[in-house]
Amino acid sequence: MIETKVYDAIVVGTGISGGWATKELCENGLNVLVLERGPMVKHVQDYKTMNDDPWDYPFKGELSREDKEKYHKQLRVGWAPKDDVKHFFVNDLEHPYQETKRFDWIRGYQVGGRSLTWGRQSYRWSDIDFEANKNDGIAVDWPVRYKDIAPWYDKVETYIGVSGQALGLEQLPDGKFQPPMGLNCVEKDLQQSLDSKFEDGRLLTIGRVAHITENTTDIEGRGPCQYRNRCWRGCPFGGYFSSNSSTLPAAERTGNMTLRPNSIVHEITYDDNQKRATGVKIVDAETHEKLEFKSKIVFLCASSMASVGILLQSKSQRFPNGMGNEYDQLGRNIMDHHYQLGASAKVDGHLDKYYKGRRPNGFYIPRFVNLDEKTKRKDFLRGFGYQGSANRTNWSEMVAEMAYGKELKESILKPGGWEIGMGGFGEMLPYHDNRVTLSKDKKDQWGLPQLDFDVEFKENEYNMREAIKEEAAAMLKAAGFKNVNAFEADTGPGLGIHEMGGARMGHDPKTSVLNKHNQLHAVPNVYVTDGAFMTSSSCVNPSLTYMAFTARAANHAAEQFKQNKFS
Repeated sequence: MIETKVYDAIVVGTGISGGWATKELCENGLNVLVLERGPMVKHVQDYKTMNDDPWDYPFKGELSREDKEKYHKQLRVGWAPKDDVKHFFVNDLEHPYQETKRFDWIRGYQVGGRSLTWGRQSYRWSDIDFEANKNDGIAVDWPVRYKDIAPWYDKVETYIGVSGQALGLEQLPDGKFQPPMGLNCVEKDLQQSLDSKFEDGRLLTIGRVAHITENTTDIEGRGPCQYRNRCWRGCPFGGYFSSNSSTLPAAERTGNMTLRPNSIVHEITYDDNQKRATGVKIVDAETHEKLEFKSKIVFLCASSMASVGILLQSKSQRFPNGMGNEYDQLGRNIMDHHYQLGASAKVDGHLDKYYKGRRPNGFYIPRFVNLDEKTKRKDFLRGFGYQGSANRTNWSEMVAEMAYGKELKESILKPGGWEIGMGGFGEMLPYHDNRVTLSKDKKDQWGLPQLDFDVEFKENEYNMREAIKEEAAAMLKAAGFKNVNAFEADTGPGLGIHEMGGARMGHDPKTSVLNKHNQLHAVPNVYVTDGAFMTSSSCVNPSLTYMAFTARAANHAAEQFKQNKFS
């Protein structure tokens, strides 16, 4: 069935990018249809586990054997899903994909997407990142530089609320910050050690995180963080940024938004005569009904790999191999960040100190390698940073096996000793043969082709992983901590949950899919603003950059629309 109404714009996806695209387009006066493949999640009303305690669940929240099978790929991440948040992660039996090589695809299909469960770490890129491909002779050059994106970082940070500390670092530009959260005593010890014992400029700061930390009337409908650290269940206070608490309500207030959940977009329609996209085709997730919606602009924000899949399925006489895929660039150069490797240690002393609340944030050690000749490494290109925290261990650690009576009662009233750990997030290079394709024979329950991943780490990544472990252990040892242990889990690309690439930006249509405004080179009324547009990966969490590029692209689209460029 084809709906006759023609919307000004269709936004596919309601996560971090989709929410921003919707807000900006609606506030510019466009009539916007927003399509989400998952069910509705209303702010506060649908956060059904937001106030639960561990004892409200059997097995301390661990999944049942049956649920572990349902979430067998989502569980690769280690910390999710649990009983309190499994509804915000996909059922792998219902949403399968193929792995020619291992790829850990962690997903959330609901209104708000992964903006409900993201780690909220928010860092700007610098020109060191935007110029890296060109300077290293790797892949293709970015068609933008920091000065092009800086005003949009300003806009996004001011709106979402990012707490953090200004550092004056070239590799990690400062932003518009709310007051930083505090470091605890052990983290301050490590901070002082890095300052005094290393000469390569490494330092420790509190993480830059999308949490409101002060009472403000400038951010509508949201309040400051309550330090409950139950963020991924949905925050009823709106303390952290999500589409549900922020951008989607802002779009709704304009009266220009129509939101349709349970709508699986699988194709962008194309008119050969107009040389424009005309809308999208969907399958209703509940009824399996096939529908088509029309619009003058399409924004793909379905998540990196899902957006690539939609473009690959969007075939026509003009694009027999997928929309914008004239030169076999679509689905290639898939990247992620390194994850689940670093070092941990025990800490003597400070037994008279503790901390207040459950800080939903950790410390951050910015990149300190391959920044100049002094810090240049011969064994790999690019760099890495660390995220970590220190805490006092469980009360049970102090309960000796033979304790009883008075000794037992006194022991369980005291917390254990301190421990500290840090994990590295390192850059992955874009490789032409790291790709995702449509499966030739495997389909999902809606009859749509599954995605097939053929992505791997290569020599540069493996060399960097060794350095990440070595440097983490060296920093903890230098601080005088005990029982330092370097660790590395068995992982594949994807597990960092920063999957990106597949429809990269570039100057040349023959070597890239999108131009500097996130438009398809060949179809200018289609914009892609989730992680699919990334030309390289940097080593910092990418969500703030997605938001900045999305706000920029949406305002560009609105200007083009008002000039009748898409009529």
